[in-house]
Amino acid sequence: PARDGLQVTPDDVTDLPVLPRAIYVGSAGNLSVRMAGGQSVAFQNIPAGSFLPIRAQRVNLTGTTATGLVAIW
Repeated sequence: PARDGLQVTPDDVTDLPVLPRAIYVGSAGNLSVRMAGGQSVAFQNIPAGSFLPIRAQRVNLTGTTATGLVAIW
């Protein structure tokens, strides 16, 4: 279970201040991230209310259409 969370504002340059264990998607859409290992990955058609169990160091603005994003750790 998560012990903390942070609203995510997608940004093409700035990394998240923490390395989350998951990303919550509040409103459906696509999510473009840079993973902790350095790979860029695009998740498409994520339903609203989904938790993605990923270690993303950055949520990119370009390619992200999902909103209501929350990083949890």
